[in-house]
Amino acid sequence: MGHSLPSLVEGDGLKTFGLAILLALIIYFRQSSLRSKGLKPLPGPKGLPIIGNLLQIPRARSWLKFTEWRNQYGDLIGLNFAGHDLIVIGSSKIAADLLDRRSAIYSGRPKSIVGCVLTGDMVFGFSQHNDLWRTMRRGSQEALGPQITKKYYTMQEIEGLLLIDDMLKDPYNWDAHLKRTSASLMMGIIYGVPPIRDYLDPVIVRANLFVDRITHAALPGCFLVEYFTWMQHLPRWMSPWRCYAEYNFNSDSLMFEDLFGGVKNRLDAGDETPSVAADVIRYDKNLGMTDKQAAWFSATLYTAGTETTSVQVAWVIVAMILYPATMKKAQEEIDRVVGRGRLPGFSDYEHLPYICAMVKEILRWGGITPLAAPHRLCQDDVYDGFFIKKDTVCVVNVWALSRDHDIYGADADDFNPDRHLDSNGRLKLSVPDTHDESHHAFGFGRRICVGRHISKNSIFIQIAFLLWAFDIKPGKDVNGNIVLPDAMDGFGDGLVVRPPEFPCVITPRFPDVPSLVAEAKELHGYSH
Repeated sequence: MGHSLPSLVEGDGLKTFGLAILLALIIYFRQSSLRSKGLKPLPGPKGLPIIGNLLQIPRARSWLKFTEWRNQYGDLIGLNFAGHDLIVIGSSKIAADLLDRRSAIYSGRPKSIVGCVLTGDMVFGFSQHNDLWRTMRRGSQEALGPQITKKYYTMQEIEGLLLIDDMLKDPYNWDAHLKRTSASLMMGIIYGVPPIRDYLDPVIVRANLFVDRITHAALPGCFLVEYFTWMQHLPRWMSPWRCYAEYNFNSDSLMFEDLFGGVKNRLDAGDETPSVAADVIRYDKNLGMTDKQAAWFSATLYTAGTETTSVQVAWVIVAMILYPATMKKAQEEIDRVVGRGRLPGFSDYEHLPYICAMVKEILRWGGITPLAAPHRLCQDDVYDGFFIKKDTVCVVNVWALSRDHDIYGADADDFNPDRHLDSNGRLKLSVPDTHDESHHAFGFGRRICVGRHISKNSIFIQIAFLLWAFDIKPGKDVNGNIVLPDAMDGFGDGLVVRPPEFPCVITPRFPDVPSLVAEAKELHGYSH
């Protein structure tokens, strides 16, 4: 009639015990081999048999646990996730030594079985370091270089104008306005479409659902097949993840090809509106991508920029409430340079160093990316006497780097744009090993964010518009008590972390704001 319950438990127990012994022997002989070569195993917390450190890392705010371990074990920590090796880097120097200076072997991405099917391996931010990745990377550099992105200044100024118009009409839903602005702006930059005034526009909703799917697929532990890779060989009826990924890949491909095809049609009709997709079509002979690859390439750039900018500006709102003296100082600079008779613009950029410093500081302090997107080591390596095995996943604890008191001072936990200015109020030379950024928000090596110039420009103009137009103050709860947001209470998965919801009061700084905004809208053809 089959096995009794005790015999099943006993059999499973023996199997588990045997696997634990085998794993212990593997670890023992591996460490003995390293010692015989004069190499040290990486320090880190001891894990459990088979699953390693899998259960020791919280799903929420894992960067804080990594920072705790950094203080205990040092700036380079070794972990194991069910047989998969991972290192956590906790210093700017080590991050630069490995991911920048040894980028030839540290530019891989963790192999994502679900992500590959979900995207056809055509989202180059998640793709392996191969020929298609190099083609897409080259295309993005041509389309989003620092000089090329100046042609999008007008789009960014118009969206900044529409943002403060939204805030005037409905200041309580400020976060929704930031999301609409970011999504509409990226649609304009990538596809050349006019501003989208409704955040619930079907195209934006579908594109943002795609962003959610690939972000979810990139998270550790979301799909068992990523840990137990033998599951990818199971039949389809036992692999719901495959059905989910294939269905969405086909659906998303149709959407992206339709958007890309629309740009082609407008170009054929003589439309000269600048856009990344239009540039890709013009560069097609040099890039050599298929239409489907080009469509996915364009969509990738949309997904990379649509959420991050809105979240960064949301963190600006947090900073203005928690550090009102910085808001006052920024407004004094804007009044001195721009005045109250017109709106700011990129023509004021060189004359607004404090706003530029605010951009640097929010990217450092804001915490939108407390953990950098992971890299993968493509061959065995040795660093400072430590052995790092091929296929090790490398994660940088950007949270710890951005709050390093040795680099940023004793007030590194505070929002302080002055740290980026010299005694004459001019921008300082950048912090070493930060790609001239003074922070690590854009990543490392060959995987550094290709859209960083667009991002910085968007944050600059939105800060300038918001602080020209509004005072931002804390809101109150139902009992009339002032509510301050908690800068440590951001929520998200570690890839993109939003500030918590909180009430705030956004009011015009001077009586002429509404009329000046209305005049500027009419000038640009947006009278409604």
